[in-house]
Amino acid sequence: MDHLIQDQTYSGVDWALEEVTGVRYEDCAFHDVDWSEARLTGCVFTHCTFGNVRFNAATLERVAILQSTLERCSFFDAALTGCKLTGSQFLDCGLRPLTVDGGDWGFVSLRGQNLTGAKLGGLRLREADLMGADLTRVDLRGSDLSAARLKDAVLRGADLRGADLGGVELKGVDLTGAKIDLAQAALFASAYGAIVSG
Repeated sequence: MDHLIQDQTYSGVDWALEEVTGVRYEDCAFHDVDWSEARLTGCVFTHCTFGNVRFNAATLERVAILQSTLERCSFFDAALTGCKLTGSQFLDCGLRPLTVDGGDWGFVSLRGQNLTGAKLGGLRLREADLMGADLTRVDLRGSDLSAARLKDAVLRGADLRGADLGGVELKGVDLTGAKIDLAQAALFASAYGAIVSG
């Protein structure tokens, strides 16, 4: 049975190299916590706040961070596998280099974040807020970007092949050098008013 922790505040704690499994945190606050090289497995954070938390080189497997706020947190060289970040908000976080293997980041806010070179293939980013985000050279192959907000986002050199772009406002997105497939090419042409016919 999962261990439940509620309404706790952790400040200045060194949890580097720790292994945490199956803990559920609700309405908790983490400030200046060092989780570098830690391994978190099957943990759930709901309505939590993270301030200046270091997840450098940490491994997060099947971790859920739900409707939480992460401000000035560092994920340098972190690996997230099958994680769920539904409805969470990232503010001024360091998210590169970052490796992500699947998961559900629906409704997440990554507005203005720098994700240059991140590997986000196969990730569910449905209705995510990526406005103004730097997605240069990001691998988004096979990801679900349906209804995501990409206004003023930079996707230079990104790989979008096989990604679901249904309902995405594509006008004004910088796609210089981006890799797209034929179905997406028709979508982009239509976004700029072209009529695609056989």
